[in-house]
Amino acid sequence: MKQSLWALVLLAAAPAAWPQVAPSGGSVYRCPGPPILYTDQITPQEAKDKNCRTIEGAPVTIVQTPKPAPARANAPAATTARTGGEGSKVDPNAQKQRDGDARKLLEAELKREEGRLAELQKEFNNGEPERQGGERNYQRYADRVAEMRSAITRKEEDIAAIKRELAKQQ
Repeated sequence: MKQSLWALVLLAAAPAAWPQVAPSGGSVYRCPGPPILYTDQITPQEAKDKNCRTIEGAPVTIVQTPKPAPARANAPAATTARTGGEGSKVDPNAQKQRDGDARKLLEAELKREEGRLAELQKEFNNGEPERQGGERNYQRYADRVAEMRSAITRKEEDIAAIKRELAKQQ
């Protein structure tokens, strides 16, 4: 009895997962992409305007994916740092911890970027870095100096952005 009941339940649920064949009453079109579009939702004139081809003789299968489950209202406390209630907010202690962690990361990033900037400026040597072996051609040297100058500018902009972000957190 249990097996027949179980089989009945499976048979009742199975048709929802079966692929469905597009209706044969309308034409199915393949429209150029990217991305390539297969549709039966346009008129023949729209298909002509979009340079779509009619697909004939080949069945088109439409597979419906299951809908995602709705979010649970009573999520366990271990997975969220929220307090209960309608329109709830982040737990203040958890938020302080996150803010502190973010500030530490930004400060470490700032220190690392300032160190790298100091290295770049030392190597740049006020616009007259030492020539390297492969720079017998002056243009190669000039290109490297220009690249160094732009790298220093980018690094200074990065440092300024980090400082602005740290100022926002105060």
